[in-house]
Amino acid sequence: MKEFDVVVIGGGPGGYVAAIRAAQLGLSTACVERWIGEDGNPALGGTCLNVGCIPSKALLDSSHHVSFLRDEAKQHGINSSGVTIDVHKMIKRKSGIVQTLTQGIAGLFKKNKIEWLQGSGKLTADKQIEITPLDNEKEPFRVLAKNIIIATGSVPFNIPPAPVDNELIVDSTGALNFTDVPRKLGIIGAGVIGLELGSVWSRLGSEVVIFEALDDFLPSVDRQIAASAEKILRKQGLDIKLGTRVTGTGSNNREVTVTFEENNEKEQLSFNKLIVAVGRKPNTDRLGVEESGLELDDRGYITVDDHCQTNLENVYAVGDVVRGPMLAHKASEEGVAVAERIAGKPGHMNYNTIPWVIYTWPEISWVGKTEQTLKQEGIPFRSGSFPFLASGRARALGTTEGMVKVLSDQKTDRILGVHILGPAASELISEAVVTMEFEGSAEDLARTIHAHPTLTEAVHEAALAVDDRAIHF
Repeated sequence: MKEFDVVVIGGGPGGYVAAIRAAQLGLSTACVERWIGEDGNPALGGTCLNVGCIPSKALLDSSHHVSFLRDEAKQHGINSSGVTIDVHKMIKRKSGIVQTLTQGIAGLFKKNKIEWLQGSGKLTADKQIEITPLDNEKEPFRVLAKNIIIATGSVPFNIPPAPVDNELIVDSTGALNFTDVPRKLGIIGAGVIGLELGSVWSRLGSEVVIFEALDDFLPSVDRQIAASAEKILRKQGLDIKLGTRVTGTGSNNREVTVTFEENNEKEQLSFNKLIVAVGRKPNTDRLGVEESGLELDDRGYITVDDHCQTNLENVYAVGDVVRGPMLAHKASEEGVAVAERIAGKPGHMNYNTIPWVIYTWPEISWVGKTEQTLKQEGIPFRSGSFPFLASGRARALGTTEGMVKVLSDQKTDRILGVHILGPAASELISEAVVTMEFEGSAEDLARTIHAHPTLTEAVHEAALAVDDRAIHF
């Protein structure tokens, strides 16, 4: 029976990163992963790389080019009439990007001498790990691990009114592989996944209707930012029905009919495709929870302490399968922190500075507390904002919608939150994250020289606005 210092169960952003860091620290490491890629071969990278973060961004980028050529190119003096869309080639490009990156992780495993155990991993009562190989003809086998890191990620929620059949009703994975543009597309869920996928297919020509049970649009986002984003997305063509409950679906093999309640009225709409994007739940199936005695909370998450330690000795869990936001970069940093703690080093994880991003256009990003949260917690604060409408670089780019908002402590001026709706918000938020990680103030940002003309000047001006001294607005 093979023995390792560390065995990681799961090869997604939390798992493969944890494995690489453990190997870098001189620990003998193995990673268990059962994912099968589009080409039918085993693949690393988990949901994020194979059917999540990366492929969705590839399609968002492709659809953004289409939108630019159709709606904005004329403003630049570019004649782009007669633009056509080859969906098959678009999907092929997306799949190629995924395959390149998954092969890259496999190369990193080889470089770092990490053993990839292809199959499903299950905890046993004696803290060994039982591996069920992908090849059904092979018998399950066990390995010993001094330390175990669980990084099994999450899976999509299914809802009874809209059972996924992978034909007319699909989950987020199926929505990345349409072979043509649906004339009418329904989406259940106006969260991150629903808005991003809705943006992709709306730009490509679909008539998109999004059903959201909650009355508020993006309730976890700063209210001012969310209100502006909702207005912009509706203007782009997304029909977002808030406070709407889907009660049933039916199909005739050509269309799917959605029955829903809106304003206490029962209504129906028919679509060529329906995407179910109502969130995700921790993936603990086949993990051996009962046999091992691994403790779960009432929502199905693995219970861990502040250091990602489970109730079992030398067994840790990271990423979507534990508390906290279901974000790839959060999972990766937890994986690094756990690997370093196992190696006797002081692993670091600051949950207050995890950035969030929604890749619509304009993008939405934030870090720290929102204005509504600060008010609820009774924390005195100051606020400064700056619109991209007043940004020279945004004007030159032709994308001036949105704003930057900086919130700082009223007494200490320490930055408590930064919220961005605008071009490249996913990149701009890093400046705020770094400043907050070093416990910086709005004044620190305000006195930092920013290159001109750049989009980052909007962050600079918002910081200046906290003290009512913005220059350009």
